[in-house]
Amino acid sequence: MIGSRGAFSADDRILVIGLGRSGLASCAVLRGRGATVYATDEKPAGELATPIADAGKNGARFVAPADLDRVLPELTAAVLSPGVPLTSPLVRRVQAARIPVLSEIEVAYRICKAPIVAVTGTKGKTTTTALIGSLFRKAKRPTRVGGNIGNALIAETAIADADEWIVAEVSSFQLESIRSFKPRVATILNVSPDHLDRYHSMDEYAEAKFRIFANQGPGDTFVGNLDDPIVGALAEGEFAYRVPARALWFGRAPRRMTALYVRNERITYAPPAGDPRPLEIMPVSEIPLLGAHNVSNVLAALLVSLAAGIDPETLRAGVREFRALPHRLETVAESDGIRFVDDSKSTNPGSVVAALEAMTGSVVLIAGGKSKNTDFAAMSDAVGKYAKAVVLIGEAADEIAAAIPAGVRVERASSMDDAVERARSLAAQGDAVLLSPGCASFDMFTSAEARGDAFAVAARREREPVHG
Repeated sequence: MIGSRGAFSADDRILVIGLGRSGLASCAVLRGRGATVYATDEKPAGELATPIADAGKNGARFVAPADLDRVLPELTAAVLSPGVPLTSPLVRRVQAARIPVLSEIEVAYRICKAPIVAVTGTKGKTTTTALIGSLFRKAKRPTRVGGNIGNALIAETAIADADEWIVAEVSSFQLESIRSFKPRVATILNVSPDHLDRYHSMDEYAEAKFRIFANQGPGDTFVGNLDDPIVGALAEGEFAYRVPARALWFGRAPRRMTALYVRNERITYAPPAGDPRPLEIMPVSEIPLLGAHNVSNVLAALLVSLAAGIDPETLRAGVREFRALPHRLETVAESDGIRFVDDSKSTNPGSVVAALEAMTGSVVLIAGGKSKNTDFAAMSDAVGKYAKAVVLIGEAADEIAAAIPAGVRVERASSMDDAVERARSLAAQGDAVLLSPGCASFDMFTSAEARGDAFAVAARREREPVHG
């Protein structure tokens, strides 16, 4: 039954709530384990034809929300997709019937035989998760990567053997409804304003992130960023008791508690046990990623890997070979000495700041989209320092415009093609046109990836020299 790790079998009757990628993967895995699976979704019927058909192919039966009372009495559990909040009326109905509601990553953990490395943070999760996976594979560790990075975690844990490793990107949404999820190694990269359209406060958002280490114990490891004020507050003092695992800390400068840090432009490791002499891992100059924020991401990935017993020489080679992921400070075109840089995965103001700081030369920024109730004033200073002009798109254009400092030219665009054309006309040789929206994509695009692809297509049209 569902009360113990390794369950979910023919005795269970499970409702999957939400038919996105995670929900469909849950349907497939749970049916494969013999459970009776129902699926439901609150989206309009016109948007559900394909997912309902896909769920049916996996052996799940769709139940419209209006018909949910028909199956509630027989359910043993519900599995919640990350896009569906716990405050949803549908979820409340299931909880009122005393049905346990579990996140997909909770179910993934319970059926997993392999140790899990879990990565969360406001920004940098996907890059760090991919880098850790790459480093483990470089060390010849059989490794699967899943979660918020793009493929459902449950699909990976369902087939993982005990001698493999799972590296999981997990979001605050996914952590909200865990119960026993316990990674062998967990890391929080940073916590800055985001998703405040879902959380009532920063404290509530941070608490969701902190659930990543809630079930860890002395045999597990927590890796934290001492440079981040919210994460670093867990290192010592009144909040240190909250981390039940062995804690290792990294930072971009040597401090009393940093096990991994930068000194004289070299990444240096101070082993927490054994020979205490500092060991140089690699020069910062060998990191093939742009920006100081990516130095922090590399520090996190290295310290996680060191905690798992991977040797420094392997790690140095692995970092040097790693390449930026799509839509994360990715140069997609160049025309007349102007670089077009896709950072479409930037969905909060803090990510915009990090992207601007990573650029060399002047920047024409393309920003905007669907606001997540974050404060765009947080990016004002960086825009004033690094951007010569800003082109705004989407629903949040007026809100962002109010945060742009005087002296920075602001234009509005009706489409991505229009935005790229305007930005190109404002840029000069040596400048960068940077798409770093600081917002969700769903007002104009189906995903951040689709937004970035549209930018790249428009940017490549600008390769033709401009005359006149």
